[in-house]
Amino acid sequence: MKTEKEKMLTGKLYDPLDPQLCRERDRCRDLCLLLNATREDQKEERQRLLSELFGAETDAWIQPPFFCDYGTNIVLGTKVFFNFNCVVLDCAMVTIGDNVLFAPSVQIYTATHPISAAERRTWRESAKPITIGSDVWVGGGAIICPGVTIGDRTVIGAGSVVTRDIPSDVIAAGNPARVIRELPPEAAEGS
Repeated sequence: MKTEKEKMLTGKLYDPLDPQLCRERDRCRDLCLLLNATREDQKEERQRLLSELFGAETDAWIQPPFFCDYGTNIVLGTKVFFNFNCVVLDCAMVTIGDNVLFAPSVQIYTATHPISAAERRTWRESAKPITIGSDVWVGGGAIICPGVTIGDRTVIGAGSVVTRDIPSDVIAAGNPARVIRELPPEAAEGS
């Protein structure tokens, strides 16, 4: 029989009130609280906390406040930047490539709930992984919904709601986000 954590990470309905999951979220919230209390001149402490939060060494630059559910379900490439007030609900894996920029208040949601009201009353939820390629820029206030993949070198416009996959080398914007322009080949140079 699968644990609730295994169910969560494989996209099955799971009990978010499972004691193991509650302990892991509490650990994450404690680390986020400490991280969010750091100042710019505390770079070593901030990097130590980030490595503990994500469970791996990282050179990510995160402007507090930053919030996530578990931290260990977030895989970061090199030189990832999160501006102020970003939230990552990482109930499923969130994989982020190299040189990715998140403007303020970007929300990344892997968590989802059943459509059926009867199923929602069971307090079970599920999650779908999110993948964001390298050299992506996500504009302020954008929301990335469960199960989405964003291709390399893509720009997501501020305030967009990304509900489906977005290919590489485009600008996408709107609610729901849609491709509004393809980027010229020279935009990909140097990547």
